[in-house]
Amino acid sequence: MSGADHPLLRHRDGHHARVTFEELFFDLVYVFAVTQLSHELLHNLTLTGVIETLILWFAVWLGWQYTCWATNWFDPETPRIRSLLFTVMLGALIMSSAIPGAFGARGWVFALAYAAIQVGRTAYIVWELGPDHPLTANHRRMLGWLSIAAVFWVGGAFAEGAARIGLWAVAVACEYGSPMIGFALPRLGRSTTADWTIEGGHMAERCQLFVIVALGETLLATGATLAEFESWDTALLSAMLATFLGTLAMWWLYFGTSCKDATEAITHAADPGRIGAYFHYIHAILVGGIIATAVGNDLVMAHPHDGLKTAHALTLCGGPAIYLLGSAVYKKVVYGALPASHLLAALALLALLAAAPFADLLTMGWLTTLVMTAAGLWEGRVRSRMRGTVEIEGGR
Repeated sequence: MSGADHPLLRHRDGHHARVTFEELFFDLVYVFAVTQLSHELLHNLTLTGVIETLILWFAVWLGWQYTCWATNWFDPETPRIRSLLFTVMLGALIMSSAIPGAFGARGWVFALAYAAIQVGRTAYIVWELGPDHPLTANHRRMLGWLSIAAVFWVGGAFAEGAARIGLWAVAVACEYGSPMIGFALPRLGRSTTADWTIEGGHMAERCQLFVIVALGETLLATGATLAEFESWDTALLSAMLATFLGTLAMWWLYFGTSCKDATEAITHAADPGRIGAYFHYIHAILVGGIIATAVGNDLVMAHPHDGLKTAHALTLCGGPAIYLLGSAVYKKVVYGALPASHLLAALALLALLAAAPFADLLTMGWLTTLVMTAAGLWEGRVRSRMRGTVEIEGGR
């Protein structure tokens, strides 16, 4: 989009826009949201529970991501945008608190809070920009689609069971699908990714910080479970070590092998808006994998010697596999190729399902951790060789 002057827009001087304290404070609500989601899945580990948690996760991510785009364009240190951010934060707190009852009695709380966040934030920006600003057209289209989705969110709140799931799934599809078609609407036209002139380094850092939030919640859950036990036996400490090392491997796969290169890729892209859109979808998968993995970690910590039920095995193997596949696509965007380490490790995790009838939770926890660690070591060596080759060629 055009960088036309407006008092609320970020000043761009070609340097990486820093993440502000207002944005960091805002992210704290999402630590709570991720915790709520992982607990909801843990206590409802059925096919219906997975679908419901997935819908709720998409809503949580959409609320955060759309706000992230807003603070990429508009300066959160200005009083009006800061007030907007904190108002959205309050709505997100209410929405997150309603997650445990979202498919029950608190569905209307969740839906109204979420719809108010999405529609209210965008309507406020359209009002602040005025009718003639170059950014206004895109935000009008965005407001149109978010309003359509809000009808399904609110309508779903007054339905029950499968009807609520269906209506909210349509709402999610509206909000995820509309950017793919440029928020196209009759008489309002269509946006292009070239119109979405974002500050790439800021967008990359915001996504990276959300991954930290999700990984941090995983560690908090491990520590909280450990603290609940009066007696720390060998099995419990082994489970703690397995879950900690598994989380460390996930951190390394993201931050140790591609984080800086991803920032460079989006910052120097000819069309940063397009890569920003890719990040929008990819990180929904990545963080979803982290949430599922956190549930698996909770199971390992709480019942290390229990046999593996089908749902437990799918969670323990599926969470890391989803994370690896999301990470693989992320690196495809950054490097232009899918990493073999991630694909083979994902296949190895799925192969571990065959061992589920013969293993307990602790054994499977260690096996998945070993696969993730091996993938991280392999990918680290690959990226180290690539950087070494670039340095040698650059020195010639």
